[in-house]
Amino acid sequence: MTVTAARIRAGRWPAVRPWIGLAARLGLATVWLVAGAAKVGDLAASGRAVNAYQVMPYDVATVVGAALPFVELALGVILLLGLATRLSAGVSAALLVVFVTGIVSAWSRGLAIDCGCFGSGGQLAAGQAPSYLPEILRDLGFLALAGFLLIWPRTPVSVDGWLAGEPAVEDDDE
Repeated sequence: MTVTAARIRAGRWPAVRPWIGLAARLGLATVWLVAGAAKVGDLAASGRAVNAYQVMPYDVATVVGAALPFVELALGVILLLGLATRLSAGVSAALLVVFVTGIVSAWSRGLAIDCGCFGSGGQLAAGQAPSYLPEILRDLGFLALAGFLLIWPRTPVSVDGWLAGEPAVEDDDE
């Protein structure tokens, strides 16, 4: 009975894995597109949000903050298309590790800031409390999506698959 259950599960995994990958790719693309779009209209505010972490000089923080929305938008478009999926998942993972590290650093140093992940960010008004744990958990969830795509980058409806001449869904028994 255990052997049969294992065979059934093993038989289902190759069939569902590409669709889970597609959901991960589109979910991560949506995150980057929403985050970048929320910041691209006010690059100065994005720079102030990066500066609020107090980990780099003001001039560097403002440049990083101004560039970040464009990096996020580019990652979102590339993931949406399914182009260079493993590479964009790796860049996403690295960026998410930096974000989690920054939030943990701000929390451990007692800073009261909004992470700026989906908008203006920066110093919180007096009496407002930061929500670091939910932000960290959310970003770890996004990191899990990127990790999935690092391991299994091939997904249906992707430019990667089209360029490689692969069928829409992998048919392998790994």
